[in-house]
Amino acid sequence: MNVPLWIAGRYLRTRRPTAFIALLSTLSIIGVTVGVAALITVLAVMNGFEREIRTRVAGTNAHVLILSFDDTGITRPDRALASIRQVKDVEGVAPFLYRKAMATHGNLAEGLVVKGVDLAAERSVTTVASNIKPPLDSIPLVTPGNVPGIVLGSELADRLRAAVGDHVILASFEGGVKTAAGLVPKLGTYEVVGIFHSGLYEYDANLAYVALPAAADFFGTRGAVTGIEVKVRDLFRAGEVRERVLKKLGGFPYRGTDWIEMNANLFSFMKVEKSVMALILGLIVLVAALNIVSTLLMVVLVKRRDIGALLTQGASPAQVRRIFLYEGLLIGIVGTLCGTGLGLVLCRVLHGFRIPADVYFLSALPVQMEWSDVTWVALAAVVLCIAAALYPAAYAARTLPAESIRET
Repeated sequence: MNVPLWIAGRYLRTRRPTAFIALLSTLSIIGVTVGVAALITVLAVMNGFEREIRTRVAGTNAHVLILSFDDTGITRPDRALASIRQVKDVEGVAPFLYRKAMATHGNLAEGLVVKGVDLAAERSVTTVASNIKPPLDSIPLVTPGNVPGIVLGSELADRLRAAVGDHVILASFEGGVKTAAGLVPKLGTYEVVGIFHSGLYEYDANLAYVALPAAADFFGTRGAVTGIEVKVRDLFRAGEVRERVLKKLGGFPYRGTDWIEMNANLFSFMKVEKSVMALILGLIVLVAALNIVSTLLMVVLVKRRDIGALLTQGASPAQVRRIFLYEGLLIGIVGTLCGTGLGLVLCRVLHGFRIPADVYFLSALPVQMEWSDVTWVALAAVVLCIAAALYPAAYAARTLPAESIRET
């Protein structure tokens, strides 16, 4: 039998003369439990946010965008499309037209970004088509109402109070008419044929999709497109594929970007935020560890007579030291196990919790448990608890048997 471990376990149990010490030990365990649970829960939520935003951003946007250096756009998209398809690791390509405009419905008006797409080609590069309700094979150039069709983002449709079948009017100064009174914006009537919902507020509140020819006609681009979307086999190697595509196209006047570069600030911020939150919440565990120091020092002072008796009966200072190291270890293990269990329960409860989409990008709280995070949190908590027990253990080991028995 491991005698130091057995004695450490007895010191942690409640006994009438040392009930206050037992209370301090319980509070130390609770402190470790709360710290571990908070760390596990917050890291899981941060992982969930990063995963959801990364997945939805990479799904709504193409992995790579090929653009032009000037404002005229890509004037010969067919030739560029054919070249890009030959590049290794390219899985899909689609041309697009991107312009800002204003939409009105009744007495309501909202600024928006109009994206002209070929929906069939768009399916090969983004998840836009699968997020449109009702499902569409293509965005009609002419609806039964004899006007082009348009797909509105869900939040944008709510702001305009527009539903499928309603007509909205787009206004743009691009392609407008110059008169003596100034530039008159060009107006176009469109019928809402679908509602788009990506789950990302910024996209759902600002984007509208129309057929590429309808967009070209309205904005007067004369066959030019803003750029070409490219889907790659491995989205985390988008930068490498982008360079290969630009090399295939011959460089200038083409330029490229990828989804990681376009959202670099967002993902960098999320990584920094995760690290800072882990550091701040780790202070809870540190406070609990400091509480262990005071608890074990109280045990040493109260148990001086017992320690002296052990030493006179042949126990070595190393064995006395192990008693208090084991006590710190037991507090750490019990608190960590309870904290891990509580953290897992909280993650389960919080998964899918509704949150305001206009503040957090998402409409539901995402939670993603990563066992690597759980492991390092648990190990760090136990190590801190053992480290907190080092000084009380060393103090107890320096006890002189004769003095401790005489003082008591």
